[in-house]
Amino acid sequence: MRLLIASDIHGSLGQGRLIGEKVREHQAGQVLLLGDLLYHGPRNPLPADYAPGELAGLLSDLGAPLMAIRGNCDAEVDQFVLPFHLAESAWIFDGSRRILAIHGHQLAINGGPLPAPEGVAVLSGHSHVPTAEKRGRTHFWNPGSSALPKESFPPSYGFYQDGRFRVLDFNGQELMSDSF
Repeated sequence: MRLLIASDIHGSLGQGRLIGEKVREHQAGQVLLLGDLLYHGPRNPLPADYAPGELAGLLSDLGAPLMAIRGNCDAEVDQFVLPFHLAESAWIFDGSRRILAIHGHQLAINGGPLPAPEGVAVLSGHSHVPTAEKRGRTHFWNPGSSALPKESFPPSYGFYQDGRFRVLDFNGQELMSDSF
């Protein structure tokens, strides 16, 4: 499984184009978008190249099968312009590995009501801060934000293959990794 993961694009057409380039560069077999795709949100600045309508079309043709998770900034009306479904969460099974894909605002570690399940990898966005670490029996993975990173991180994305999750910047530098 070669999975390219992006989150928190927040309407940035330029970053959407870069994601498409990375899909081709990594020869990703699938793309996973972890939410906050079109709208920048009331607490975020307007991203560079803000063009949510154009981004919606671009994301539908990234060159690999797409799965998308709904984020806290994704409104119901976004579903009318996106040519693909936004799920609330998804389970990914890679052999014996179980990976929960969720935006992240629902998780207790981010102030939400849901505890992280034990013994799985939790793949989320929302915080705009990349993470690749194991806490107890649970792996926490976050690709960071492709458009509006926080805590001095550069714009980033994730790549998963054979039990290894990596966070990379758009220049190809690995920022962190974790194996499951």
